[in-house]
Amino acid sequence: MKQPKNKQTRLRVHESTLLMPFLLLKMGGMSRQSVKQLLSHRQVSVNGEIQTRFDLQLNQGDEIVIDSQSAKQELRHPKLKIIYEDEALIVCEKKRGLLTVPTIATSKETTCFSILKHYVRQANPRARIYVVHRLDRETSGLLVFAKTPELQHYMRDYWKELVTKRTYIAVAEGVIDQQEGQIKTWFTEDKRNAVVYSSPVDDGGQLAITNYRVIKTNEKYSLVELHLETGRTNQIRVHLASIGHPVLGDRKYGSGNPSPIDRLALHARIVEFIHPLSEQIVHFETPVPREFLKLFH
Repeated sequence: MKQPKNKQTRLRVHESTLLMPFLLLKMGGMSRQSVKQLLSHRQVSVNGEIQTRFDLQLNQGDEIVIDSQSAKQELRHPKLKIIYEDEALIVCEKKRGLLTVPTIATSKETTCFSILKHYVRQANPRARIYVVHRLDRETSGLLVFAKTPELQHYMRDYWKELVTKRTYIAVAEGVIDQQEGQIKTWFTEDKRNAVVYSSPVDDGGQLAITNYRVIKTNEKYSLVELHLETGRTNQIRVHLASIGHPVLGDRKYGSGNPSPIDRLALHARIVEFIHPLSEQIVHFETPVPREFLKLFH
């Protein structure tokens, strides 16, 4: 017996507008709440990409598809949230304490990879997921995963060229006197002890460059925005420690002072890159964690 096809509505945009008013106008008297449910259930796509933002800007010629029969599977996990998904990529936000991928020692532990693998296989048992870059366990923020090995290899090989912006937020110990600056050192990684050493002169290590701007300070801490020019292991943690202001809660490179927020105060806030298929710049960002801001109230 043939399975019934999902009922889909296809719409074409004829003039610039926002997604919510467009759907209200075109969907036969649906309420705002009903439209929001379509979006939250991942039933609306624009030019082939699933969208959940009601205020998305639409342009002339865009194609809207509404899958009104069966809702897309929604990821519900306390440690991981999908920010964006299309046929090529998933951009997600992870909470602190969650590994990006398993290691030999943590092979049975829940990770971003295992959560997303289960998620994509609910729709297609043969679907797979591939990590593009990683975050430390105790760092929160944005991660990018690919849906094919070819895209994974392409994005890894050309990551430096594809990424147009990577911004982190950190709470550093002490008051950083210079409001903005650049930290440029050479890293040598001791893989046996899983520690990175930093040298102010070229000692044959890998060049690491971090630009920073101090946003707020008080008598104990500095809230810092950091932009990476390179993507070395533990780069921000090592660099802030190298100028005498380690990331709050950093047990590996920090001063050892207790953290009042009981976590590493580092968050991957913004990632912006050239999409490997559309070749358009896509931008994703998350708010500064509330526990960071509370330290400065």
